[in-house]
Amino acid sequence: MPELDSIIHQPARLQIMAALSELIGSREVDFTFLRTKPGLTDGNLGAHLLTLEEAGYIKVKKTLVGRRPKTFLAITAQGRKAFESHVAALEAIIKPGRSNRQANESNKPVGNPASDQSAPEKPL
Repeated sequence: MPELDSIIHQPARLQIMAALSELIGSREVDFTFLRTKPGLTDGNLGAHLLTLEEAGYIKVKKTLVGRRPKTFLAITAQGRKAFESHVAALEAIIKPGRSNRQANESNKPVGNPASDQSAPEKPL
């Protein structure tokens, strides 16, 4: 069974990785686009991005557009693999519980109106 990734498992980083994993190939998004996804402040998002970058899960490219600094982000091959493994670990945890519940529910007897007959009420 795959194991949960403690770096990705944190909710904000999970959202960041989910958003970046939707990118095809080596496409990038800018910092402001990604900020709107998890609804984090710039400082909070920056700290999470640093953690993901240090783990090798994302690539951060800082450049100037005109005179303004711009930060672009992309998921790395290592990050994509780690995210897919983390999702598989989550599914392995969730799916057995769902399949057991569904099996239990399908084995429950469904009320049989013929067997639910109670004694007729006696007239007063």
